[in-house]
Amino acid sequence: MRDLLTIAELGRDGLLEVLALAERTDLGTPLAGKGVALVFQKPSARTRNSMEMAVVQLGGHPVYIQKDEVGLGTRESAEDVARTLACYHQIIAARVMDHEDLLRMAAATERPVLNMLSDKSHPLQALADLLTVRQLTGKLEGAKLAYVGDGDNNVCRSLAEAASLVGAELVVASPEGYGLPDTLDNVRQVVDPAEAVEGAEIVYTDVWVSMGQDDETETRLKAFAPYQVDEALIGRCPEAWFLHCLPARRGEEVTDAVMECGKSAVWRQAENRMHTARGALAWMLEG
Repeated sequence: MRDLLTIAELGRDGLLEVLALAERTDLGTPLAGKGVALVFQKPSARTRNSMEMAVVQLGGHPVYIQKDEVGLGTRESAEDVARTLACYHQIIAARVMDHEDLLRMAAATERPVLNMLSDKSHPLQALADLLTVRQLTGKLEGAKLAYVGDGDNNVCRSLAEAASLVGAELVVASPEGYGLPDTLDNVRQVVDPAEAVEGAEIVYTDVWVSMGQDDETETRLKAFAPYQVDEALIGRCPEAWFLHCLPARRGEEVTDAVMECGKSAVWRQAENRMHTARGALAWMLEG
């Protein structure tokens, strides 16, 4: 079976296969009689609900595990947690603070490990993003995406990896010091958000202050203030669809008017978290 820890490691073929599986309704119940461990160091409404329902749709039993129940890295090592869960579950999924914990879990067991989010990567979100882009624009290769905001976070990094793999054109607009750390094919970094959205078919943003960055709140709000996706910015590409991975801090990175406009597809994007989670689990089992 196969781990799914980052979009880059998934590769183009794996990514397209997951998307194809996500749209199928004939996957059967490959998890019948089996459990999937869902370890949450960080809480999430969308990740928990989408993953639990995806497991159920494949016939399995999801087990939600809170951080204090395993004490990952404190009460027990990442390796021992993985070995314990492997005694009961077909797949181990974890939403963690430190990506290194996922690597240690994957190395300690032959059970496949799924990244539900880490500080480095958010592959499940990127899969849902691409499925949504393809539904809205009818394509992936050549699709024109603009991401406005913090380029150095897990959502943008995974989106950039995904865009590069499928040939979508992504322009990331971020303040100096907050851009993408790596250079990727088909991905361009700019400072001006107006330049980023020029000709865009999709405009995407995320919160400016992620979990664990509370001590940077004042600095970040000041740095990102010119990067709000408002009516003026979205008006530069009136045919573009708006996406947000949620939760949204309305009035900061995006306005109410944009969130509620007729071109907002954030709820379709949220629903696609379930479909792509199901596809990802099926892909891991097919290995």
